[in-house]
Formats: sequence, structure tokens, C-alpha cells
Amino acid sequence: MTSVPRDLHGDGGRSRPPRLRPPAHRVSPRAIAHWAIEYLLLWGLAFGLSLGVAAWLGDAEADWLPGWVADRVGVLPWLVGAAGLLMVTVAPVWRYRVHRWEVSADVVYTRTGWFSREWLLVPVSRIQTVDTEQGWLERLLGLATIEVNTASHTGSSQVSGLPAAVATRLADDLAHRAHDLRDDAT
Repeated sequence: MTSVPRDLHGDGGRSRPPRLRPPAHRVSPRAIAHWAIEYLLLWGLAFGLSLGVAAWLGDAEADWLPGWVADRVGVLPWLVGAAGLLMVTVAPVWRYRVHRWEVSADVVYTRTGWFSREWLLVPVSRIQTVDTEQGWLERLLGLATIEVNTASHTGSSQVSGLPAAVATRLADDLAHRAHDLRDDAT
């Protein structure tokens, strides 16, 4: 007797995975400025280091370097500067368009990523702690980050770029809901 595979979805075995809709809320538009300033600081440091390396290698007799590298070391700051300019101008806007969040009655839902996307659904019943963070730049721009922690590292979620008042209210609400759900389960 041979077994015949059954078509469980009724579509001839061509079933597609369900598509997740984007979470309902965007982060604050001020997050674009926050991320742009962060990238500017990082890439500014990289540009300064590349200038130093180019000057040092240009003045030194670097016999250990291949000739084609030694001849073109002055291009390094230009390459780093161009990459930095691209990151400072494009990446924050791209990040803003992708990063979304939503909290429903039973789940915290986030979407992050650049080239590859990550959708994360954290059940409210699994929340152990909710932390609100605010670095100096976030404080200056009136933003904050909440971090929702579970026992599982992969189940933890972070939402950055929220207005500080929204982050505080959301963290308080999630902490109370998670506490109430734990009390109901015992």
C-alpha cells in the first residue's frame, strides 16, 4: 500500500506563507535627525582616521605596501567621505520608512531592518521587563527607546525613535499589562 500526500491547503501544494502587514505606527520623524547625527559622528571619525592614515602613509616610505596601494592612498579619505555622505543622507530616511511598531492587546509587533527585514512579535504574556532608555542625543531631540525583554533573547524587542512621552506611557502600559497577565495565570 502506498501513501499519497494530502493537499492540506487545497491549493495543489503551492501554498505561500502568510504575509505580515506592516505594524501600524511609524517612529517619530525626529528619529531621522537622531540617526543622521549618529551616522555623521561615526563617519566623521572614520573620515578623520582615513585622513590621518593617508597622510601617514603618504609621508612614510611604506615599502611593505604594494606599489598600487601606496600610489593611491590619497583616495582613501575621498572614498570614506563619499560612503559617509551617502550613509548620513540616505540611511536615516530609509530606516525611518522601514522601522515601525504596534502594540495590540496581546502582542508587541515591530519591523526593523535595511536590506533584510525582521518582523518580531513578542507576546505580552511573555514580557519580563520593559526598559526605557534615553541617550544624550535622544534627550536633546525629545526621543527615547523602549526595550521589551523576555526570557528568550530572540523574543526581546526594541523600539527606538519614539517621542519620550510615548515611550514612557507605552513602557508603563506594557509593564502593567504583563504584570496583570502573570497574576491571572497563577
